[in-house]
Amino acid sequence: MPESSWHPFESGVTLSRKGSERGTILRDEEYPSGARITLERDGTTAPFAITCGIYGCMMHTRFFSLNSEATPQYAEMRAALSALLDTEYEGGPEGSRSFFDGVAKFVETYP
Repeated sequence: MPESSWHPFESGVTLSRKGSERGTILRDEEYPSGARITLERDGTTAPFAITCGIYGCMMHTRFFSLNSEATPQYAEMRAALSALLDTEYEGGPEGSRSFFDGVAKFVETYP
């Protein structure tokens, strides 16, 4: 599935609402293969936050001081999530292990 398959979460109704970091949601997108990524401004921890998750698997949040830092990271993380979910994993325990290794690498790459 191409990265362009991302679409506004809940048709965009979450924009301008409070997000998980108590900031205002600027961008909120969902990937049909089972992921979501959100960019917030003025949360309780930092001026900008990116929260992403793979449904039923992981949630991960990063914090930024500047929008000029957060915006390109949002795009990079979104692309990396797409690639991770679109990778063909062999079935059985080895396939699961490969997927979770990919999740760990994602978190390590985007601390």
